[in-house]
Order: sequence, then structure tokens, then C-alpha cells
Amino acid sequence: MELISFLILFPLAVAIILLFVKADWPRNVIVGVSAAAIAVASIVLAMQNLGAPWIGFEFSSPIVDYVGLAIGVVIAACVIAFGYKYKNYLAIALAVIQVVGSVVFDLGFAHQAEVRVGLYLDSLSLVMALIIGVIGSGICVYALGYMMDFQKHLDEHGEAEGLTELQRADRRPRFFALMFLFLSAMFVIVFSNNMSWMFTGWEVTTLCSFLLIAYTRTDEAVKNAFRQIIMNIAGGIGFLVALFLAVTLAGTLSFERFVLIGLEHPELVTVAVCALAFAGLTKAAQMPFHTWLLGAMVAPTPTSALLHSSTMVKAGVFLLIKLAPLFIVCTIPASMVILVGGFTFMMCSFMAISQTNAKRVLAYSTIANLGLIVACAGVGSPEAIWAAVLLVIFHAAAKSLLFLCVGTAEHHIGSRDIEDMDLLFERMPRLARFMMLGIMCMFIAPFGMLIAKWATLVSFVEANQLILILLLAFGSAATFMFWAKWLGKLSGIAGNPDNVEMSVHPSEWVAIIIMACI
Repeated sequence: MELISFLILFPLAVAIILLFVKADWPRNVIVGVSAAAIAVASIVLAMQNLGAPWIGFEFSSPIVDYVGLAIGVVIAACVIAFGYKYKNYLAIALAVIQVVGSVVFDLGFAHQAEVRVGLYLDSLSLVMALIIGVIGSGICVYALGYMMDFQKHLDEHGEAEGLTELQRADRRPRFFALMFLFLSAMFVIVFSNNMSWMFTGWEVTTLCSFLLIAYTRTDEAVKNAFRQIIMNIAGGIGFLVALFLAVTLAGTLSFERFVLIGLEHPELVTVAVCALAFAGLTKAAQMPFHTWLLGAMVAPTPTSALLHSSTMVKAGVFLLIKLAPLFIVCTIPASMVILVGGFTFMMCSFMAISQTNAKRVLAYSTIANLGLIVACAGVGSPEAIWAAVLLVIFHAAAKSLLFLCVGTAEHHIGSRDIEDMDLLFERMPRLARFMMLGIMCMFIAPFGMLIAKWATLVSFVEANQLILILLLAFGSAATFMFWAKWLGKLSGIAGNPDNVEMSVHPSEWVAIIIMACI
């Protein structure tokens, strides 16, 4: 219980402190020490409990409930303020609907289903805690050097590129505060048995993503940030509908009790499961909601790495995996999840072939792999869930490594285009080796993603999912094509190499090496 409280509250406290730290050296110390503390705490928690059965902790507090309501109101106020400023009235309308629904629920319905066991541990939440604590905090360390170069570029070239003074302003204190707030919200999601508390963490991640995507304040960044907030608030409304149904039909807000009641009486929870599945699909950027994650590529690379590997989209697949036992008995939401996930995997794998922008290739690949995880969750068998968890782990490690490598390469060769990465093995030899490792982790034996896909194939065969087998086969063939193309680009050797990686920041190497070791 103490470590869980630490993992939830400590990043929140760090976020508040970083909001007021403007100098580089104290920020570097705070971020480095805090990231190490979070990583160590998550590792210790996992070592003490991984493999143990479900462990619940009796903790309920009206104060926490009201704090969650206040956070929801603040989130809505922020969205409404930005919507008014940029004249996005759809975002305003959705935010109003959600905040009104939240107030009505918390004041009129939530008290009908008190949750005594507010926090819990199980193997899935511990795996997620490791991903958030180690990979997420590692990305925060990487961001120290990256954002220093990013701000330096804005200061030196921003005016020539037509950026306003507001767009060139140094907002790094807010950036790092949002990164650590993101980690705190993710820990809330994975450790909360109280579905209302989980919903609060869910919405905090939505707002953090919005603010991080809009970091540069350019027209494109603001447009893509609003696309994200609109789609994810729609998913949040779906989550809120599920809370209403859970209280009125199942009589509980305990996720554990909700699943147990659903297994005995699936007719009571089918509509709520559909609503939760919709929320998970939007958060996991599944078709047709995948465009918000593609738009997030305009944000600085640490944001992309965080969204794709250890937070945000992982919250979506985490929820769907938690619902997997109910998908076995609730055929309507199961069919929806299976078809959306399988179709997304195949289509986004093919879309990635035509891309030359490395971050867009990684984005399409992320959406595709999330689709495979979603399909496994929809199948719901123990074998499929085993495969889904493997995919979550290996995808988080490999994608975080690749995003960090692409960000560093972009700052030193002046491009993120794969076509410009010819001879990178000679120009940035160490970075190219790490990038090649990340690519091989995604599709070559004996690395983890291939093993996870094999496990996925076995689970689909045992579940007699012929359509999913075909989608997996064609999607995997496309995956081989775009990874092999990128790997070939990196492998060239020149006679007179011009090494440009001597100025890479130590914080970037630390984070990249951590991901490579994982």
C-alpha cells in the first residue's frame, strides 16, 4: 500500500515542483533523481508481488471522491477555455456534456455503490507499473537533453521560421510537469479498483495529451490537439455511461465485483461493457479514431514516445485486457473489439509501407500493434491474454527505444525521413546500432515481438478465429516490408564517415541505453 501511494503521489508532487523550476541544472537534478526513484519503486513493488494472486487494499474516502469531481470540473474548464480561445465549439459541447454528467453521477449516483477496496494489485497492473515506472521515467530523463536542443532551435531559428514570440517561449517547466503528471495519472488507472477513481485518471491523461500535443502552439499542433481531445472526450463520455450503468444495473463501482457479476449475469453488464470497450478503443487509437495518434507526431519526440510506449494508448489496451473475461460471455462487445482490432492491425500495417517519415512509420506501426493487442483482448482466452501481455511489454520497450533514437537522429542529421538515413551507421554509429536493435526487436527472431505474434497466432487458432488468422498473416507480411526497408537504409557503410553524434546529450544516451537493455 505504501509503494502504491508513493507511485501515485510522488510524481504528482514532482510535477508541481517542476512547474516552478525554470533553470536547467536544478530541473536536471530533480528529473533525474525523481525518475530513478519512480523506476526503483516500481521494480521493488513488482519483485515483491509479481505472480501473487489479486490483492485488494481496503481504502475508501469521500474526500478522494470529491477531489476526483473537482479534477473533472477543472479539466472541463480547461477544455472550455481553450475551445473558446481557438473557437472549437465541438470540444466545448463535449466538455460540457461530460462535466454535467460527472457532477450528476458523483452527487446523485456514486454514493449508492460504496467501494471499500479502492486499490489493488494483480500481475497485469504490476506489469503496467513496470512499463510506466521504468520506460516512462526513462523518457522523462531523455527529454532533458532533447528539450534543451529543441528550445535552442526555437530561440535561434524560430523567428526565421515565422513563429510568434508566444510560440518560441520557453515552456519547459510546464512540459516536464505534464510528463510527471501523466505518470501519476497512469498509476491511478492501473491501481484503482474504484471505477470512479480510474475514470479520473483516465481524463487526466486526456488533458495531459492535449496540452503536450499543442506544446508548440502552431496552427497544426493546436488542430491536432483538438482532434485528440474531441475523440478522447467522446471515449470519456462512453466511460461515464458505463459508470451509470454499473451502478444502476450491477449495483457496484468495484471493477472486481463488476467482472464477477458480469460472469454470472452477462445480460446486466453487456451495454456497460460496450461503453467501456468504446472508451478503450478511442484511447488505444483504433480505427476510425487512429487519426488523433497520427496527429500527435507534431509534438516533441518525448511526447510521442510517452504516448506510444508507456502511457495513453496503453491505458486503452489495459482496460480492454481487464475486460477480457467478460468478452467471453458478452458476444456483442467481443465481436466489436475483435473486428476493430484485427482490421486496424492489417490496414495500418499496409499504410506504414508508403510512409517515409520515420515518426509516421512508428505511429502506424504502433496503431497496428495495438490493434493486435485489442484483438487478443476480444478473444479473451487465457492464451490470447498471455499473448496480449507479451505484445504490450515488447512493444513498449522497442517503440520507446525507436522513438528516442529517431528524435536524436533528427536533431543531428536535420531530418526524420527514412530516405535521409542512408549511411547513418557511419554518421552516427552508436545510435544506428541502437536503432537497428529496436527494429529487429519488432520483427526478427529471437526477439520478443515475433514470439508474441507466434503466441497470438496460436491463441487465434485455438479459438477458431479464421478471419483473425488471415488478418494477422497479411498484416505481418506488410510489417516485414517496412521494417526491412528501414533496416536496409541504416546498414550502408561509407569510405569517409562523418561522425555527427559527438554532441548527443548524456541524458539521451542514458535513456536510450536503458531502453536497449530492456
